Amino acid sequence: MSDHIIVVRRHRGEAYDTPFLQTIPYGSLCLILLFIFLLIWFIIHITIRTGCYFFFRRKFMKMKIVLFMLVLTLIFSGSLYATAASEQAPAGTTTLRWAMWDADLTVYYKPLIDAYQARNPQIRIELVDLGSADFMTVVSTQLSGGANLDIITIKDIPGYANLVRQNRLEPLSSFIRSAGINSANYGGLIEQLTVNNEVYTLPFRSDFWLVYYNKDIFDRAGVPYPTNDMTLDQYDALARRVTSGSGANKIYGAHYHGWRSTTQLFGILDGKNTVVGGTYDFLAPYYERVVKQQDDGIVMSLAEIRTSGTHYSGAFFNSQIAMMNMGTWFIPTQIQQVARGEASSRNWGVVKYPHPDGVQAGTTLGTITGVSVNRNSRNKAAALAFIAFVAGPEGASVLARTGTIPAIMSNEVINSISSIAGFPSDANSKEALNVYKTYLEMPLHDRAADIEVVLNEAHDAIMLKNISITDGIRQMNDRIRPILR
Repeated sequence: MSDHIIVVRRHRGEAYDTPFLQTIPYGSLCLILLFIFLLIWFIIHITIRTGCYFFFRRKFMKMKIVLFMLVLTLIFSGSLYATAASEQAPAGTTTLRWAMWDADLTVYYKPLIDAYQARNPQIRIELVDLGSADFMTVVSTQLSGGANLDIITIKDIPGYANLVRQNRLEPLSSFIRSAGINSANYGGLIEQLTVNNEVYTLPFRSDFWLVYYNKDIFDRAGVPYPTNDMTLDQYDALARRVTSGSGANKIYGAHYHGWRSTTQLFGILDGKNTVVGGTYDFLAPYYERVVKQQDDGIVMSLAEIRTSGTHYSGAFFNSQIAMMNMGTWFIPTQIQQVARGEASSRNWGVVKYPHPDGVQAGTTLGTITGVSVNRNSRNKAAALAFIAFVAGPEGASVLARTGTIPAIMSNEVINSISSIAGFPSDANSKEALNVYKTYLEMPLHDRAADIEVVLNEAHDAIMLKNISITDGIRQMNDRIRPILR
């Protein structure tokens, strides 16, 4: 971290690295030291007046020296205090306290802050690292206790919904209009983050789903590469053409990791359905397709994935799969493994997510990280200006240079990410980063966590063939409807 970026780490909700001296106002410190000085002088004076002069006569010079040193200490300590205070918050500086997690492990905090402070020297950003574990719960507790926080990072949708319900976040709709922020730049995310016609966070980071593919497998099979406009039927046909071998030499045409999102969320890409609606019959054709692919050996079965402990990254690194639907978070991992010589899938690419008939190419799924302002912030105007920068085009450019996918995908951002060493050089891979619309993996809902449990359990039961697709969907309907009442 830069010398100009303060990081405060909290333990059990309390800051523990603030020097004690700086917690005492300078005026109070001077009065305390002056009181001690006068008290000692008074004791010496009374001692002399009461006849103990001869006892202290030999030591009086020493005492004067001590007193002289005390005066110097008063002046010196005051100077130190003033210097420390000046370094912490120069005159005219506004300090914004930003609640976040993993300051030392996250590559974009320092570049974002450095860029903003370079053009706004009157602003000082203080990172308050609350740790990644239960971050949103800790933030809620901090705000409930009146913590001095200005900017709040939003880590997940259920936590966001909770803070909105508690009235902890500043409404942003009027600010978005007055600041001229174009909601369309966020690919529909602002609308999905709106609660009762009000939005309380600006997304600044967004990971979305793509298809990763192994070019060498397609080349050996003599099959054209995937394209940036594939329907689910075309994706299925392509996966079947590149499936080959058996046993240890088996190459699967596609791969679905064990998450329910790899199957269920095909069903929300048309914008007509949602996984928090209470009715799940719309998922039937998507389960029928994936279960058939599993039965036909086109994809690895969930039972095999669980039994063998296969991770999607290992299967792709080892060239066991031709295609894989996965999020953009895997891009830097794949680049790193290839650079280290630890992945045989050196010749790879990405294309846009496959879509149902009638859905625009580039429609995909995603997760977001947002920035909000504490409703009780003492520096509300300055905090709003900062989050507009972080979540705006300039902040997006800073994020892209670190290899992080921002919520706003401009041509500059796409060029920056695609020029990172190790990113595929073909035009289709670069174009894959151009998203048309992103739907949140878990939409905004105050019972999202409870719904998630049921969806996961039903998904596993269907894919492990413990129940039929019909019974699995009936289970979703019967168990989630009561949750929504």
